[in-house]
Amino acid sequence: MDNQTGVLHLDIISDVICPWCFIGKRKLDAALSELDDMRVNLIWRPFQLDPTTPVEGYDRRKQMEKKFGAEGAKQLAGNILAAAEGTGINFAFNKIDRTPNTMNAHRLIRWAASTGNQHQVAETLFCRYFEAGEDIGDISVLLDVARQSGMDTNLVGRLFESDADIQQTRDDDAAARDLGVAGVPAFLAGGKFLLLGAQDSDHLLRFFKKANEKLTAQAAADAG
Repeated sequence: MDNQTGVLHLDIISDVICPWCFIGKRKLDAALSELDDMRVNLIWRPFQLDPTTPVEGYDRRKQMEKKFGAEGAKQLAGNILAAAEGTGINFAFNKIDRTPNTMNAHRLIRWAASTGNQHQVAETLFCRYFEAGEDIGDISVLLDVARQSGMDTNLVGRLFESDADIQQTRDDDAAARDLGVAGVPAFLAGGKFLLLGAQDSDHLLRFFKKANEKLTAQAAADAG
């Protein structure tokens, strides 16, 4: 917590091809809408579920069946749909042909911080992938997301042509793993308190308030 402004800083550690992260994001939105006595500053941090994914991605259906088996993949999809009830998400797994490498999507989210649009860009990427079945590893799709979010597409295009923030994205991913994050989503409050998983909004609210109380008490003790 910033003891000068009374803002709780919340890192959202996520991957944009993780359905649980999309669910977690919507539940986070629900929790934030219930906060009337606390301000929360959201910072999106990268985590790649599979950083070895080829640049061109891979066939999602084949990979899911290879990893979970045909019946296991169906059961997993059913579990996700059940967990998403009430979030307004319309998962359309049948539309998703490829699982992309998410490095460039994470770079875009990082750059969106300069215009205060990280949360919006993350939401758009989730929707484009899970509801529309678009390839969010495709630069043209990412540039359209940038345009839709009010970012400077000429600048973003030049950045994509460079190596800008590739190493920083890897370093941030490694930092999350060093904290003990092995799966996402994860929420880090004030740089100290970690909550794992796509939690219900009530659970998130309790987490925010408890973290806020502890950080406020610590700030007071440090100042005293």
